[in-house]
Order: sequence, then C-alpha cells, then structure tokens
Amino acid sequence: MIPLQLGRMSPRETERMLEFDREHIWHPYAPMPAAVSALPVVSASGVRLTLADGTELIDGMSSWWAAVHGYNHPKLNAAVTGQLGKMAHVMFGGLTHPPAVRLAERLVEITPEPLTKVFFADSGSVGVEVAIKMALQFWRSQGRPERRRLLTVRGGYHGDTFGDMAVCDPVNGMHHMFTDVLAQHVFAPPPPLGYSADPDEAYLGGLAELAAEHAGELAAIIAEPIVQGAGGMRFYAPEYLQALRDIADEHGLLLILDEIATGFGRTGELWGCDHAEVVPDIMCLGKALTGGYMTMAATLCTDRVADGITSGEAGVLMHGPTYMANPLAAAVASASIDLLLSRDWRDEVDAIEAVLTSELDGAADFPGVADVRVLGAIGVVEAREPVDVQSVQEIAMAHGVWLRPFGKLVYTMPPYVCTEDEVHHIAAALQAIAESL
Repeated sequence: MIPLQLGRMSPRETERMLEFDREHIWHPYAPMPAAVSALPVVSASGVRLTLADGTELIDGMSSWWAAVHGYNHPKLNAAVTGQLGKMAHVMFGGLTHPPAVRLAERLVEITPEPLTKVFFADSGSVGVEVAIKMALQFWRSQGRPERRRLLTVRGGYHGDTFGDMAVCDPVNGMHHMFTDVLAQHVFAPPPPLGYSADPDEAYLGGLAELAAEHAGELAAIIAEPIVQGAGGMRFYAPEYLQALRDIADEHGLLLILDEIATGFGRTGELWGCDHAEVVPDIMCLGKALTGGYMTMAATLCTDRVADGITSGEAGVLMHGPTYMANPLAAAVASASIDLLLSRDWRDEVDAIEAVLTSELDGAADFPGVADVRVLGAIGVVEAREPVDVQSVQEIAMAHGVWLRPFGKLVYTMPPYVCTEDEVHHIAAALQAIAESL
C-alpha cells in the first residue's frame, strides 16, 4: 500500500505510486493508461508545491485558479478543523446549519444587490447546470416552455456536464465530439479580443440581430464576464458585456453570468461584471469560493427568478445535490471570503498585473508567439501552434514554477499572496517558454 501520511518519499515508494497511478487513475483530459506520468506532490504550503523528491515549485496556477490564498493557511485550516469537531456533513433536505446560513448571508452581502437567493452546489459545473435549470424552469413556470434555448458566444467554457457542454464553444472547444447529443443553443461569434479595445459597432449590430431573430425561443443569455477562461483565455471590452445586458432587457431574457473563474478579484474587480457595472439575473460562483480547500459552488438569483420558479407547476427548483451546503465547505468558504476582504486584495492583484505586464513586454516579438495579454492576476502567452505540454512544463520547472498549458495557451493565474519575487519567477518562466516556441 502507498503510505497515506506522505512526506518526502523514497524513489522506490514514488515509483510504486506513479506506476499504480498510470495504470489505474484517470486524470483530467488524459488517456488511460497515462502517456506521461503525473508529478507526485506530497505537500503544499504558501504558494509552493513540494514533490516526492523534495523539489519545490511555485504554483503559477493556483490549483486551477482556486487557491487564491495559497496552501496550508492557518485561518483556513482553523475553519475546517473547527467545523470538523462539530459536524462534517448533514443532508440539506429539510435541515439547515450555521455555516450554510452564514455563507449565504455573506454572499448576498458582497454580490450585486438584486441577487438575494442562494443555491449551493458541489462543483462549478453543477452550479452552471443549476443556473441553466433556473432559466428553463422560470419560463416553463411562466407558461412559455418554448423559451428553452440559450444565447451565448463562441470561445466560452462553462464546465464538463451535459448542460454545460451545450453552451461551450461547439467548434473549437473541448466537447465538439458530443455536439450531436447536446441541446442546440444559439451562438454568436466570440467578442473581439482586447479589454481596452474600442467596441466594434458591426459586431454589436450582428449580436443584436441574432438575438432578435431568436428572441421568442430564448430563455437566457449566458457568458463569462470580461475573461473567457478555459475556452481560450480571451479578454474582451466591458462594452460587449453591457450589450448583452441591454439585449436581455430588450427581449425580456435572463442574463446568466458565469463568475466561476472571474469572481473573487481575479480580473482586478471583485466580480467580472463590475467592469461593466452590469448586474445579472443569475450568477455562478465556484473555484476561489473556498480558497481551494473544498469543492463547492453557489448559484445566486434575483427575487424575480426565484418567485417565477416557485409559482409554477413544480413549485420547487428541481435540483438537490447530496453534498449541497456541506458544512466543512461552507465554513471554509466564509473564512476564505473574510480573509480575502480583510486584506488589500486589489493591491495584491495590481502588483501581480504590474510585474507580469513589465516582464512579458516584448515576449510577443518571438516568432512562435501570436499574442501576449495580461489582465488582473492573469497572464497569457498564446502560441501560433499547439504547444508541447511536457516540453513547456520542463522549462517552467527549470525556473522553479508549475504551469499547466493547454492548446496554444501558456498562462498563469498565481495565488494573490505571491511575493513580487515569486511573480518574477513565474514571469521569467513564461518569458523563457515564449522564447522557446
């Protein structure tokens, strides 16, 4: 058996673990058995991952954008252990508990004012599924079941479950092989690239025309605000987000904003929608919600949406995960929010943005680089061709950094608590990768 209390492991123990992993454990978007061995992490503290051989790597990914406070934080540890001594889990059907109520109060307090109702889910993907269900059930309750399609933009990513896959990019996304079995929604072209770019009036006109053409069958518009994450790490101007809100209002549609990747300060504002001073009807939260400690998501909606659903034939929202509002996750989520808002997180994110902007200046001049972009605590090097993941990771690790590229994209979303020197290390790794392309 592989030892459960992992510290620095012997080469023999490490190889046994990796051999079993390769042959039996499926990793995200990976073959079985694995073509390349995963790196064995035995502990994590601050912003560093420690491998079985003692190597330390700065985590430039925040564990897929979730660990914004880094690892092994004493306040978050205390929240988990304190709750563990009281109640690790209890069903949420017919029961409630203080951690869930406190977290819901906190979320209602810090999200845009009209969002007053909170549904807890057990992952970001499920949170988006819940949002889609809310929109569809809302219109069914209004006697408009024909309003069952969603309008979205290409280049988006919203999760791996079936409802989510149907609103991800159907051509260049990760789920094109399932297109023939997914719900068919309405896709606009991706918003033009560039956070600071002047809005393209022709694009805005086409967006309005597409919405008008399908308005009678649309339930909602769904989008990632300002930053399209795993669909391409694309940044777009706030005016396009405002246009989606205006279109929704014009045709009486709901606006769903997927803030799972953009929420809790990642883009330089607390919420992505704050860049455009837009308020959604439904908002999805996840990833950084618990500071990377536990899997949890929340879908918030307005009174209008909640009242519309509960006034319909079912009288209830037809969803209820087993681990909904898990007390451990709720306790650490509240602690994570308190920790974030107790610090000057804007200065932290601004400092990361400044270093990445300065250090990556000129990287776009390398022949293999198509574009370099930075927004908030996000830095992206886009290659002209798909990158070799293993080669890129070897370069990053030579600089003491962990990065996980995909497709043509090499990017970083570091923990906010990185020191300036640690961000310089991350930027140096990205610069070296850009030069190698």
